[in-house]
Amino acid sequence: MLDALRRQLSERLFEKVAGPERAKHARRIHDSPGPRLFADDRPIRHVHADHAMFIGGLRALLLQSLHPLAMAAVAQHSDYLTDPWGRLQRTSLFVGVTTYGTTQDALKAVERLGRVHRHIHGTAPDGRQYRADDPHLLGWVHVAEVDSFLCCHRRYGEKPLDDYDEYVADMAVIADAMGIPDPPRTVAELDAKLDSYRPELKGTPEAREAARFLLLKAPLPMLVRGPYAILSSTAVATLPVWARMPLRLPYLPIAEATGVRFAGHALMRGLRWVTG
Repeated sequence: MLDALRRQLSERLFEKVAGPERAKHARRIHDSPGPRLFADDRPIRHVHADHAMFIGGLRALLLQSLHPLAMAAVAQHSDYLTDPWGRLQRTSLFVGVTTYGTTQDALKAVERLGRVHRHIHGTAPDGRQYRADDPHLLGWVHVAEVDSFLCCHRRYGEKPLDDYDEYVADMAVIADAMGIPDPPRTVAELDAKLDSYRPELKGTPEAREAARFLLLKAPLPMLVRGPYAILSSTAVATLPVWARMPLRLPYLPIAEATGVRFAGHALMRGLRWVTG
């Protein structure tokens, strides 16, 4: 009975995250013969297999929204409000292919993403022009993602790494393939690169709308709204204060250090049980 419940919950979870064709994608990613970008013992494979990625992915979206040009591209060209699960599934497929797939498939995925980016351009509400394939803008998306995955794995990963420099270096391999100039390769370089973007960041109305949607209005069945509320609170609690203020997100240090962190660890244990 318990195993049947676990399998049912696991199926529903992976259908949301990976989509209805997840089994086909998994076979292609893991079973296709050929060299990989990353060997089995590389940190990127360890980090991206951990359930802390659920928290890191949400944190990354919140952090990325703070760049007005990146947020304008999402608001004007993305269907995240009408099809948030489709966007999540495409992102998880890209992460899966580049992390675990063959080198050929990984580079094809990067090339496909580049073709999509070339067609995304426009004018932000502040009048500035943007292009999704702008290397500087891609650099911001990259560092926000790496910082989020690293931060959440450090705090909630089942087996945190002794040294995260190698994880940052692994992510730089993908950044190089995407044409991102001089991506960070150590944690210190990552911190410096993130700080270099801070003067460009701003909490626009579009960013605040995206945060409200992601944290409060995501279309979810009643059964998972409680766990998702924990996931949302945990993701917010991992953001630095300077990133929360522009998005009008709360800062409750005592509650975050006790109740939120305890609930986050409990949620991770629950997800690990569900997925076996």
